[in-house]
Amino acid sequence: MPTVNIHQAKPHLSRLVEQASRGQETVIAKAGTPVARLGPLGRVTRPKRFGLLKGHIRIDPDVDAPLPGGVLALFEGQGR
Repeated sequence: MPTVNIHQAKPHLSRLVEQASRGQETVIAKAGTPVARLGPLGRVTRPKRFGLLKGHIRIDPDVDAPLPGGVLALFEGQGR
């Protein structure tokens, strides 16, 4: 990871940001002492939009009803 003094980084900030967008990290130093790291942000995610499928999906009212005996037996390993 390259180290750049802050006085060298100022006139080349656009280039350093472009390199960061491509994944390269750069340490920025003040008087030779590292003080910051410039790097990619990572993946930016959009906020979730709830209700996007409202009106497109139908859930039966008996979705949580008990399973029929034959199906339940298969889940319990019986009836093979």
